Amino acid sequence: MYDNIFDDDDKLHEECGVVGIFTENSELTSQLMYYGLFALQHRGQESAGIAINTGGKIDYHKGMGLVTDVITKDVIERLSGGIAIGHVRYSTSGGSQLENAQPLVVKFKSGSIALAHNGNLVNADSLRAILEDSGVIFQTSIDTEVVANMIARNSNGDIIKSIKNVMEIIKGAFAFVLMTGKELIGFRDHFGLRPLCLGKRPDGYLLASESCAISAMGGEFVRDIEPGEIVIITEKGIESIKSTKYAQQKSCIFEYVYFARPDSTIDGVNVYEARYNAGKILAHEAPVKADLVFAVPDSGTPAAMGYAHELGIPFGLGLIKNRYAKRTFIEPSQDLREEGVKTKLSVLKELVKDKIVVMIDDSIVRGTTTRQLAEMVRKAGAKEVHIRIASPPVTHSCFFGIDTPFRHYLIGATKTVDEIKDYIKADSLYFLSIEGLRKSTESDKGFCLACLNGDYPMEVPKFD
Repeated sequence: MYDNIFDDDDKLHEECGVVGIFTENSELTSQLMYYGLFALQHRGQESAGIAINTGGKIDYHKGMGLVTDVITKDVIERLSGGIAIGHVRYSTSGGSQLENAQPLVVKFKSGSIALAHNGNLVNADSLRAILEDSGVIFQTSIDTEVVANMIARNSNGDIIKSIKNVMEIIKGAFAFVLMTGKELIGFRDHFGLRPLCLGKRPDGYLLASESCAISAMGGEFVRDIEPGEIVIITEKGIESIKSTKYAQQKSCIFEYVYFARPDSTIDGVNVYEARYNAGKILAHEAPVKADLVFAVPDSGTPAAMGYAHELGIPFGLGLIKNRYAKRTFIEPSQDLREEGVKTKLSVLKELVKDKIVVMIDDSIVRGTTTRQLAEMVRKAGAKEVHIRIASPPVTHSCFFGIDTPFRHYLIGATKTVDEIKDYIKADSLYFLSIEGLRKSTESDKGFCLACLNGDYPMEVPKFD
């Protein structure tokens, strides 16, 4: 489930991104959805899909691959309607097959609903078993179908009441967009672990995992959906149902470290500014007398810029990223897997030769890629290679929709910082402190730091 040990880019990955549209201009809906999902492509590259209200019924199209592969011109021209939801997926719960692509469309006695989900439920297996014992037959292996069945079975003509009841039963991290034939609904878990925000266009309203998607759809960011909140959008406008009993802020800190686009603002924190601040703080925590600072692109770039600026060291493009390199999940051999790093990143030899350099990255998961990059930089002629990481060591698995290996694959859980330094063959290594990471957000809201300190906001599985 969380053990993709052959993931060659050695990064944590977000499960997916969601988009919702309610508009008076039904002819634009599919095109807007394309722009919104394209803006969220970084959150999932395995599959994409769209569900739309066409003449009072819900039609849908989904497929494996990127948004550009799935949401084609023909799909855009064929599907039109005033309400739509969309999804891009990277699988953690359920395999990477077409039947697990979203949105899911469920027909029941009161009509049809479509829903799409970002996150992961920690009690999905037990809920699935209960439903199966009562005669439910599942078509997929994803937890989204568990929620869909629970909402449909308990609606009794009142979908909002059913959602409220289901939100009290399911446990984990989630941001859902849901549509009926007449309304668009968004709801977020009681901790706000997974992001969801509201936007507005002159012709309607938008929901999305990140504010960058709101902008891509020509909308204006209004606000974040609050933890435990349900937002209902109809022809009459917006209704909000807020939970006060359990709601508390625990935004995923890795949205700011790595997952989100730098031009997004999540729960009041601008992602670019948080990463830049992390670099500045890192410069004070672990300065180096060096000739050059460069980043492991792209998420490490703002931190590298902040680090360089704070110490007055030149910033340059020491590593060049191949924009057309695609992710590969399993290579034929370990040797080929390691060679794959070179297809994605190359060293600008003329820039690093005979220099003391500082390489900044956002995080280290297994350490394999960092080790290879340090070796590539050294072979390119660098005199010293100092590595600075703009987050603390990842020491625990995530169970809330982030693709994290089991703990014994996390280098931060099995080695000390000095041992990691020796393994990656760096001249020095320093991780940003947890307090420094908190400070970088310039926010007094709560964050989930479980992958860094093991302090989970709820009970999690014990097989870690």
